[in-house]
Amino acid sequence: MDPDRVAAGRGRALGRLLEAVLASRAEANAVFDILAALQSEDPAEIQEAVRICSRLFGALLERGELFVGRLPPEEAVMTGSQGATRKYKVWMRHRYQSCCNRLSELLAHPSFQVQELALGTLMKFVQLEGSHPLEKPKWEGHYLFPFELFKLVVESLLSLEEDRALLLSQFQGYLEYDDIRYHTMKAAAGTVARVTDGRAEVPLPFWNNAFTLLSAVSLPRQEGTTPSLYVKHTEPSDKWKAVNLKEHRKAFQLMWLRFLQHKLPVSLYKKVLVIMHESILPQLAQPTLMMDFLTSAYDVGGAISLLALNGLFILIHKHNLEYPDFYQKLYNLLEASIFHVRYRARFFYLADLFLSSSHLPAYLVAAFAKRLSRLALTAPPEALLMVLPFICNLLRRHPACRVLIHRPQGPELDTDPYDPGEQDPAKSRALESSLWELQALQKHYHPDVSKAASAINQTLCVPEVSIAPLLELTPYEVFEQDLKKKVPEPVPLEFIPASGLLGRREDLCAHYFSLS
Repeated sequence: MDPDRVAAGRGRALGRLLEAVLASRAEANAVFDILAALQSEDPAEIQEAVRICSRLFGALLERGELFVGRLPPEEAVMTGSQGATRKYKVWMRHRYQSCCNRLSELLAHPSFQVQELALGTLMKFVQLEGSHPLEKPKWEGHYLFPFELFKLVVESLLSLEEDRALLLSQFQGYLEYDDIRYHTMKAAAGTVARVTDGRAEVPLPFWNNAFTLLSAVSLPRQEGTTPSLYVKHTEPSDKWKAVNLKEHRKAFQLMWLRFLQHKLPVSLYKKVLVIMHESILPQLAQPTLMMDFLTSAYDVGGAISLLALNGLFILIHKHNLEYPDFYQKLYNLLEASIFHVRYRARFFYLADLFLSSSHLPAYLVAAFAKRLSRLALTAPPEALLMVLPFICNLLRRHPACRVLIHRPQGPELDTDPYDPGEQDPAKSRALESSLWELQALQKHYHPDVSKAASAINQTLCVPEVSIAPLLELTPYEVFEQDLKKKVPEPVPLEFIPASGLLGRREDLCAHYFSLS
């Protein structure tokens, strides 16, 4: 038998059941057959059943045929002496609750089409419950939002077992509404607290789903704009928390603090720090509450410390964060690997900002210049083309450090007083040394590097050289620049035949060199 014809027949049968239930309360038991179709193993049949449930309970909500108020136990009402209308509404409200629970389960269905349809139906019910509340207002004019139903949606999206990134991308479209955004933050904060409470280890899929949802939340830039509400109301009030930017910031802050107070996987740690300075800190009610998180991240070391620099920069310069050991830790981040990490450009951009103050002591700036010069001896050309102007800029800003290049008979490697293993820049003895490393780099094989290193032979005057165009320089770009250069005509050189390996006439290879 044709599967499409079978599916069409089932759809017509469910349609007849729908019409019967809506036409007469005496046919209410047919709801069980509709709900049973939601348990089918056939995705097409499930989708048809979801559409029928959407029409059925959507109509019942609009008609006011579901019980309003705190839902009593079904058995107590059915066996009691209440009227038939009350019994019907309580009974049907329980069927509606069963439908919503099953729809939340379908958000984990293997078929994405089923997931998407279930999500859309649940959000339709959220909208309808807002317009036709199933709970009584606490006072006249109280803003009603079906938070319990909406919380069920958010909890299902934040799965502990499976990645929900694709479905969360569909949900993201609802976050443009002020009320959905506000209650998403409230529900997400509550879900994170519930899942992590008393649990020794939280599954990785939950953390990934939570980060995907949290990072999708973006607050409006300014207050006073016309509120955009998913749950329609005739006269929105500016006293509602869902349309108040200040309340949004509080909810946003609580959501991220609940998330970040736990030990996160390293991969997620990095993702949070990447967006911290642009997407999180500017939207917090109290950005200084991120101080502990960022300082702890800065103490971790490696790439995580590099990524924490952005957030620390904001707290130090805009919110007066005091960090006594900041420059010492920044100094210790300077390792050979700094020229090869993904975040090299970001690090040197921020390091340039931190070292731009004219109030820094000479020993500190000298330590950074010397450390970078020593590391430059083994750096690739594309990094050298950036770090050499960086060092020269430090000497331009701090004339007291120019003594490092005015020691023509200064110490070399075997007598250099500088201690590269010292973690405290104040004890590194950098000011007693010289930048002989830059003199050595003047004989680098790459002509551009040699030219950049030769800048110390000239008067270092202002203005500084902008390093911004050099931060993202790649080996490919350096190679491309070399190819575009015009090469002069080759000069003929005298050819002297080789007489042996390393000039030894009597070695075993001399015979082969003498062949012509």
